[in-house]
Amino acid sequence: MRMRMRMRMREKAMEGVEEFLKECKESGDAAYSELRSVLEKLENPETRVGARIFLSNLQKYFDSAGVSSEDCFATYHFRINDIQLEHSSGFHQRKKLTMLVIPSIFMPEDWSFTFYEGLNRHPESIYKDKIVAELGCGNGWITIAIAEKWSPSKVYGLDINPRAIKVSWINLYLNALDENGQPIYDGEKKTLLDRVEFHESDLLAYCRDHNIVLERIVGCIPQILNPNPDAMTKMITENASEEFLYSLSNYCALQGFVEDQFGLGLIARAVEEGITVIKPTGIMIFNMGGRPGQAVCRRLFERRGFRVNKIWQTKVIQAADTDISALVEIEKNSPHRFEFFMGLTGDQSLCARSAWAYGKAGGCISHSISVYSCQLRQPNQVKTVFEFLRDGFNEINNSLDLSFDDDAVADEKIPFLSYLASALKEHSYLPFEPPAGSRRFRDLVAGFIKTYHHVPLTSKNVVVFPSRTAAIENALRLFSPNLAIVDEHLTRDLPRQWMTSLAIEKKNCSEDSDVVTVIEAPRQSDLMVELIKKLKPQVVVTGIASFEAVTSAAFENLLNVTREIGSRLFVDISDHFELSSLPISNGVLKYLAANTLPSHAAIVCGLLKNQVYADLEVAFVISEDETIFQALARTVELLEGNTSLISQNYYGCLFNELLSFQLADRHPAPMRECAKKSSTELIGFASSAISVFNNSELSISVGDNESSLIHMDVDRSFLSLPLPVKAAIFESFARQNLSESETDVTNGIRKFINIRYGFQTNNRTEFLYSDYSLGLFNKLLLSCIQESGTFFFPAGCNGNYIAAAKFMKADVVYIPTQADVGFKLTADVLTKALESVKNPWLYVSGPTINPTGLLYSNKEMEDILSVCARCGARVLIDTSFSGLEYNIANWDTWNLEPTLAKLYSSATSTFCVSMLGNLSSEMLTGGLTFAFLAMDQSLFAETTNGFAGLTKPHSTTRYAVKKLLARAEHGVGDLSEFVAEHKSILKNRSQRLTEALQNSGWEVLPSQGGVSMVARPSGYLGKHVKLEDAASKKIELADSTIRETMLTATGLCINSGLWTGIPGYCRFTIALQEDEFEQALDRIKKFKDLIA
Repeated sequence: MRMRMRMRMREKAMEGVEEFLKECKESGDAAYSELRSVLEKLENPETRVGARIFLSNLQKYFDSAGVSSEDCFATYHFRINDIQLEHSSGFHQRKKLTMLVIPSIFMPEDWSFTFYEGLNRHPESIYKDKIVAELGCGNGWITIAIAEKWSPSKVYGLDINPRAIKVSWINLYLNALDENGQPIYDGEKKTLLDRVEFHESDLLAYCRDHNIVLERIVGCIPQILNPNPDAMTKMITENASEEFLYSLSNYCALQGFVEDQFGLGLIARAVEEGITVIKPTGIMIFNMGGRPGQAVCRRLFERRGFRVNKIWQTKVIQAADTDISALVEIEKNSPHRFEFFMGLTGDQSLCARSAWAYGKAGGCISHSISVYSCQLRQPNQVKTVFEFLRDGFNEINNSLDLSFDDDAVADEKIPFLSYLASALKEHSYLPFEPPAGSRRFRDLVAGFIKTYHHVPLTSKNVVVFPSRTAAIENALRLFSPNLAIVDEHLTRDLPRQWMTSLAIEKKNCSEDSDVVTVIEAPRQSDLMVELIKKLKPQVVVTGIASFEAVTSAAFENLLNVTREIGSRLFVDISDHFELSSLPISNGVLKYLAANTLPSHAAIVCGLLKNQVYADLEVAFVISEDETIFQALARTVELLEGNTSLISQNYYGCLFNELLSFQLADRHPAPMRECAKKSSTELIGFASSAISVFNNSELSISVGDNESSLIHMDVDRSFLSLPLPVKAAIFESFARQNLSESETDVTNGIRKFINIRYGFQTNNRTEFLYSDYSLGLFNKLLLSCIQESGTFFFPAGCNGNYIAAAKFMKADVVYIPTQADVGFKLTADVLTKALESVKNPWLYVSGPTINPTGLLYSNKEMEDILSVCARCGARVLIDTSFSGLEYNIANWDTWNLEPTLAKLYSSATSTFCVSMLGNLSSEMLTGGLTFAFLAMDQSLFAETTNGFAGLTKPHSTTRYAVKKLLARAEHGVGDLSEFVAEHKSILKNRSQRLTEALQNSGWEVLPSQGGVSMVARPSGYLGKHVKLEDAASKKIELADSTIRETMLTATGLCINSGLWTGIPGYCRFTIALQEDEFEQALDRIKKFKDLIA
């Protein structure tokens, strides 16, 4: 009886199988529909057992009927077969997996078997208890095999093909349940259903959208471009054609990566998506066809910051259903050659074209397959970089190169790129930093020296310079000694006039000289000491010989002899200062750990020893004398403008890396002996320096309270940096091995000034570049000084330039200007000023005049140049503050070409026009500064080597500027839209500030462009005010007191008439950060209320 019942049940089951197969015969879509119904039953716990038994019966039917796998596939549009796992060591020693496959998904073949073999190369611990994802899982066999063999905590099988996911779930139930539908448990009492999930996903989209953090990512992804790109744009659904769904397994579409040219774009996108979702210690394992060549495959990973290990490689026959004609097209349009072989035994590679032809002729072609295991070398930093790139900067992705042969280079550059990415993402602008240098950077320098050399310095002992040469030259100009002895290794870039003067007679030590005489000396300390004793110089600049650098004896000898003679001493330790966690012993710093630095001495250190950029320099000077510290900071402001913030940040990252793992203040502060004072009178600051310090308005810095100030006295824009600017900055550092042509900006600058101002250049035009226009101005000033010229400045121009000219001891003359013409320079006034002067030079700011914000028209500039041509004057047109004109009704834009062509043909030989500019306004680069000077070669020759010590922009800055100039010239991107937006903001700001000032008793001069405007406190002059923290006496408001009073009362920094050159008129910068501008308006009202 029981036997008959079993027979009846078996017959009924087989009838169900036959009915199922009858439906499947209709078409592939019909077969898929039937299988989907089976899956629905498997997913329902109540029908699961029966559905699994049905699948067992289905497989038995094929076995009993002797239907081959191929016949089943052709007849019923699916097949069920076993994949042998001969070396499996799972809990149940399972030797095989049972797998169903349909025509519209990727079938197990040599590619996937090779991939599994590669996965097998890893030890069990790589996957056990880990969260794993397989990309392009197909029918899910590798995902299931991973779960079966290595017991990960979870494996996600992901595929973009919706039918693949449904079949994968069926295969999961096939292997998680036995033939009777009962769960198969492993040693941890879990089934495959506990460990495996399948999800439809475009690469890692599912994990990203569900915040799944992965520990392992494995993938076998197509890497041939679809020969019919339009086909890839179709909507991917279950109802798509079988041919289209199958093509998802063989071909990929363009992904927007440079690797697209090799068919590797989809893998590149998978890797970058993987970076976002993988744990820092995670590993990615990818199956890579070797058709593009092994070097190309490795570079895909390495340039994204991975260490790569090839764990398995073999050859496979090229799939007959894969069209390689797309690779032939790539070869036709590029020099790259793909890599195929004749058969499985061939050693010599064929290009795609030859392989295609050989295959068409019936030949058998193969290619290599490699399995790569990859791990991020600086995971957290690389993740930060890619997070930044995803945030609107994908266009620069292809420039990123994080492949390094030297780990020391990687350990330096990747953290900086991470810092730069974070800074550009988090901050809309580059912040204001005082001339002494970035407070953060100075803190890091002091912290490093304190931690590693036990010298208790603070940021108030450190002044930052663009270079060691700048530091030395600035120090010599600060004291202007009659005689200085300078180490022969440090004189190369000093002005030649200093090196050729013979005026070495000793003057009174308190006197300074118009010409500094420099005597070169050997570095060896005993010889240097002998020269100092004999010549008795007022200033000594020297390094320490290598054999004397370890101990402090040589330094002490120099200190003692200069103290006795009364010489200022600057000791250079650049060659012996190591940025390392194990720095070599430094005799100078060893001395300072036990002794304070005497007031007559300072330490100079140039930072050049980074692993990446041989030409990226920043220098600092250490002084423990507050007066010297402040004076040196003033020289940076007057002679250089400032020090590149990007360069400071680069070295700041190096210092930060060396300090980040140190415990703060672990060692007690050492007891230091006080330095002996010099009994001989030392040379003081140059008279010109003292005059400028006392009578010019320089930047305000109040130390720890700096953050509470609002700076409306700075020639810079703090408006948001546009995305193209941020992209250019980051790309310049993301690239490696920038070529000279990529950083040569001359053609771009030449076109820029011609288009913008009609300023023609020729083969006699010399182009010079620096970080700040003030540095270029000071070098050009040397030409005027050398020919005993007189430099004329119109009243109402940038006070920094006038202060710098006075500091440099130039003959400076103001040209009065009148209120009725907006304090512009006119031809009549200029004629009277120049006609009786020999060798006149003229500085004029335009088209936008700084600080008034008014505009010179083309006709006004033509009149000015005509006067200069008649008088043989040399003209410097400063366009540094132009490019943001916002009230331009009835203003004729500049085209100087016709005027200059006419004037050059008839003017005296001395007449020439140079153009000075800074692209920070025009290109909206903010704190990324780049200045240019286009000048006649005759002026360049007259300065001898006066430009030798010029601080030049780093190659990364030049690269970024060149990119931005090209965008501006060709109208690429949205830079012009950002310029228009900034102009609109400034116009609105000028109107609001005008209203606020007028309501508070100020008389405002309407502005037309630029970042500043001027106003006269007519309602306040002559009034008295008593400040809360001031002495009991009241302060009378006047041109000389308005700045200090407003600063003390409100924390608002402005410039008075002493700076603008227009008596009574103060300068206000309006290109502030939004919240700071609002605070500035409030403080203006607060000052009014205080006066009231």
